[in-house]
Amino acid sequence: MEGTHNEDTSTADLSSGLVVPHNRSSSSSYPKEKQNDSGMSSVEIADEKVDDAYMQVLDKGLEAPEYRNGVQVIQTGRDVSRFVVDIRDDGDEALTFRSIFLGTVFAGMGAALCQIYLFKPVQMSVSTVFLLLIIYTVGNGWARFFPQRNWVVGTRFERLAAVLHFINPGPFSLKEHVVASLVASTAATGSSAVQNFAVQRLYYDTNVEATTAVLATFSTACFGYGLVGLLRPLTVYPSEMVYWLSLPTVSVFQALHFDTAANHKRVKLFWAAFGGMFLYEIIPAYMFPLLNGVNVVCLASQKASSKTRDIITNLFGGTNGNEGMGFLSISFDWQYISSAYMSLPLVQQANSWIGFFFCYIIIMAIYYSNTWNSLAFPMLSTSIFSANGSIYHQSAVFGRQFQLNETALQEVGLPALTGSNAWKNLASNLAIGGLIAHTILFWGPYAVESFKLSYNGEQPDPHFQAMKKYKEAPWWWYIILLALSFVAGLIVVFKGQTTLPWWSYIVALVLGTFVTPFSTLLVARLGNGIATNQLMKMVAGAINPGRPVANLYFSMWSHDVVATSIGLASDLKLGQYLKIPPRVMFLTQVWGTILGAVINYVVMVSVVDSQREILLNPLGNNVWSGQETQSLNSAAVTWSLAKQLYGFNGPYWIIPMSLVIGMVPTTIQWLINKRWPQIGPISVNSIVLPLIYQYSAWMSAGVNSAVISTLIVGLVSQLWLRKYHPGWYMKYNYILGGALDGGAQVMIFVLSFAVFGASGASKPFPSWVGNPTVGNIDYCNGNGTLD
Repeated sequence: MEGTHNEDTSTADLSSGLVVPHNRSSSSSYPKEKQNDSGMSSVEIADEKVDDAYMQVLDKGLEAPEYRNGVQVIQTGRDVSRFVVDIRDDGDEALTFRSIFLGTVFAGMGAALCQIYLFKPVQMSVSTVFLLLIIYTVGNGWARFFPQRNWVVGTRFERLAAVLHFINPGPFSLKEHVVASLVASTAATGSSAVQNFAVQRLYYDTNVEATTAVLATFSTACFGYGLVGLLRPLTVYPSEMVYWLSLPTVSVFQALHFDTAANHKRVKLFWAAFGGMFLYEIIPAYMFPLLNGVNVVCLASQKASSKTRDIITNLFGGTNGNEGMGFLSISFDWQYISSAYMSLPLVQQANSWIGFFFCYIIIMAIYYSNTWNSLAFPMLSTSIFSANGSIYHQSAVFGRQFQLNETALQEVGLPALTGSNAWKNLASNLAIGGLIAHTILFWGPYAVESFKLSYNGEQPDPHFQAMKKYKEAPWWWYIILLALSFVAGLIVVFKGQTTLPWWSYIVALVLGTFVTPFSTLLVARLGNGIATNQLMKMVAGAINPGRPVANLYFSMWSHDVVATSIGLASDLKLGQYLKIPPRVMFLTQVWGTILGAVINYVVMVSVVDSQREILLNPLGNNVWSGQETQSLNSAAVTWSLAKQLYGFNGPYWIIPMSLVIGMVPTTIQWLINKRWPQIGPISVNSIVLPLIYQYSAWMSAGVNSAVISTLIVGLVSQLWLRKYHPGWYMKYNYILGGALDGGAQVMIFVLSFAVFGASGASKPFPSWVGNPTVGNIDYCNGNGTLD
């Protein structure tokens, strides 16, 4: 993932280093208007200082940059800071009425889209590139068409000049653009807190009050932000803390504002692609849903025997929620393909493909070998069941007080997981164990180096040095935010229907605080993280036995602290790269967090109330799915029965044990890497086992018809375009991806409320061959679909 360079820039995969020109990409375009006595601009002086700081690091014995044929090879975060991201700072305004207004408006749309996708068969994130591009277009329109100060200067209306400047300060600047985009993207980040309230609404007939919901969401998000502030010297300031997935966003920002000559083509491509996808998405999403997953095997199975159709549906079906694994299906629905694989480096995608390969084999093997009594349940589902295959009657076991009734448990029996859901939990623990081992063994030396630099106060990163001219957000701001978040959480614990003891709430925060720096370090350095919420659920079950709702909230506070910390730390790094004053970043992120909490809650209530029956259905359909809430509830219920289900005499004892088992292969890999770092064409350390474990359970629920399509998109973007057309790739790849995501997501937003029933009755499209109303959409009609 590169910054903005000339069209003839060559690139290579991250595993072998990115290749960029030796000379700085935009040094010739630095502003010259502020001259000092020596004739050098202030920006040039800053650049000279950071160059000296960088050379001091080299003098201390650290590795010098490597060149290949006169071209800089980007191998480390230090190289990224020095050669990939432009250090330019035009000193423009950041916090203006226009930036906050635009951020607030698009925060509403982003948060609503995010919440809608949490109730879809495939959970998708709202494209940050889309948000920043649409804000860029609207911001430029604002600057051009709104009245300006110079319109009234020298006239009888000159007294209005200050007001007009407040409303329209002139050209839409980079920093205004970044602030507006960060408000919107912060609000468009989902919170498991809101999903917890959906679980209570669906499964426990508890309508959490809006005030309680907002306080709980504020508590989790802002506690995480407070931690990020205290951890800045370790997780944000150093060069090695790159946050690779933020580089495409940085690239687009700098391309739009630093290379204005080429902007017309970029913006033209954005709106053409956005408009085309907006119009096209109505076809696969509403009129012709068969395009979501075309599978030749399914289409050819119409006259097969019932048993054969069942097997074909389980393996090849995948267009409906929890229908099957979608093997060999091709999706033409961009909302499920998305641009994610246009950004992730090929080495990461290769690890995910290995995981996909094992996923097809493992889940089918578990089901047809009847492991965990799998044949008694649907092959794919995140719900919990009774031993006879019916939906588990949890309300009888836990009652109105949300606490275990031992007598009722004896009558109803223990809940059971589907084989795919059990494997998902097992693979999650394998990944967590592998994460711990991989971080310590492969990334430990880098962590030690970062700690030393932080402890000694030596941060030679050129972007950190360039930020010293701005007032830092003081430590006590973050400490006050931590205190407010803690108090807000206590209010929820004492006044809300959480059943969580106050001391357990504190344990949850301590656990989240402990895990945060390790998870953030991994994402910052590797670009991809591992979900640690399974660890939180295990601890919750151990200290809150028999209390499923309490476990929901324990996991919320412990895991959300980690998740929000990672996202907000990435934004802080983006702010450092783009020279946003730290105090403005603080206000921007807190405002975005509060907006997101309110809007997410409102949209959640609307969707849950209007689609209750579908969300409770273990299978869902191709439009709505309760798999996320089902998964949260299943974990809360089963881990509240940890002794009975996960103890050594329980049916799922291997799941907690896999936390330790996951460390062993990574340890062996590390030993092999010490002796044979290169085996044939493969670098041993490029194999990331935790990622493989995670993707080996990727198709355990939901719509699975887009996997092959994402693989094709990844190969076209990251192999063909990036290798053979690097100039086009760097100019247009991220712009195109953001436009396609935006067009699809805005149409889904419109359809959700217009015809999908997000706020009332749905209006299905008339039945025809491309939209069958009987059976599965892809014509894989096994497992009694036509009954």
